[in-house]
Amino acid sequence: MTDQHAPARTTLILAILFAGAFVMGCAEMLVVGMIDLIAADLAVSVSAAGALVTANALGLAIGGPLLTLALTRFDRRAVLLASISVFVLANLVPVLTTDYTLFVIARVVIGGVQGLFIAAAMVTATSIVPPQRAGRAMALIIGGFAMSSAIGMPLGTLLGQAIGWRGSFTGVVAVGLVVLVVAFLVLPSVPASGDHRALGQARHAFAPRVLVVLGVSLLTFAAMLSAITYLIPFLDEVTGTTGAVATAYLLIYGVATAIGSFAGGRFADANAALTLIVGAAGVGLSLIVLVLFGANPIAAGAAVFGVGLFGMATGASIQHRVVSLAGPGAPLASSLPASAVNAGIALGAFAGGVALDSAGVAAAVVTGIALAVLATAAAWATSAVRPTATLPTADPVQVAD
Repeated sequence: MTDQHAPARTTLILAILFAGAFVMGCAEMLVVGMIDLIAADLAVSVSAAGALVTANALGLAIGGPLLTLALTRFDRRAVLLASISVFVLANLVPVLTTDYTLFVIARVVIGGVQGLFIAAAMVTATSIVPPQRAGRAMALIIGGFAMSSAIGMPLGTLLGQAIGWRGSFTGVVAVGLVVLVVAFLVLPSVPASGDHRALGQARHAFAPRVLVVLGVSLLTFAAMLSAITYLIPFLDEVTGTTGAVATAYLLIYGVATAIGSFAGGRFADANAALTLIVGAAGVGLSLIVLVLFGANPIAAGAAVFGVGLFGMATGASIQHRVVSLAGPGAPLASSLPASAVNAGIALGAFAGGVALDSAGVAAAVVTGIALAVLATAAAWATSAVRPTATLPTADPVQVAD
């Protein structure tokens, strides 16, 4: 391949990484959109069907880093192809069986390979672009998952009603196979670099300077989900909004997260530390608007949009900061922001639920505000954290036929 065609090849590689992130995210969100159908068909409670979402999140938060650590010495191309293959096979489980337990296990596996895919995709994406565009490359992967959040839930609801929930998972398998074939044809070899030993990777990836920055992401997403998890009952109580109109607010949130994910890449390249401060503060201010002016539908919509926009705009910046701070442990560290986000989601949903049970639905939003204040303070306090040594930046991978 000649040099003038290299940019087109790079774009194609980034596009397939985005597509992989998108289809994996859609598989995660499909359950949310069809949870009542799944519960009825498998003869389990809605809360038991909800455990499928929890299983996926735990698989990603815990299994992602463990799989990344175990496979750190392997070429990223092989890791990406393996993760997509396992993803496709695991999504065949609900299509071919009616066993609830197997479905839960499959969801844990799916979450684990999602985390593995994210880490390998981040390394691959940043290795084929100039260093000054690393944030935008990371944002593309994050944007794939964010787009799935905006589309996956409403799409899952529509498909579930039209062709059944198993048909929806069949569609995921079919699209996953297409992504796998194209990935096999276009992904370049990206050999492992730096310290290949598990302990060596872990020592750098879990260094205190990395963990404190991950804490910023955990608190930011906890603030978001403390309110967003209970947005529908909040709107019902404050504005009397129910049904399709209430669902529209979730769509607004999904669109905002997608916009924030893509826009956040440029800010990460410009000043990742500052972006984390502004993002956390923006989430807090948006939640203040929601709790004070949520009775006004327009103000509520703007506040929900702000939470999604500012929160997800921090995605590329946290990835950028963590990878740069981890140094030789960057391949493993690439999987940690997703774990921090999922831990934040779990913390936010739990804290908001406790607040709701204790003092009403508005208390869940107030709890989100308190968490956002903590996130802003943590982002400011860690903004001066730098790597212990300046590490040489690897040249972009040369892609070839």
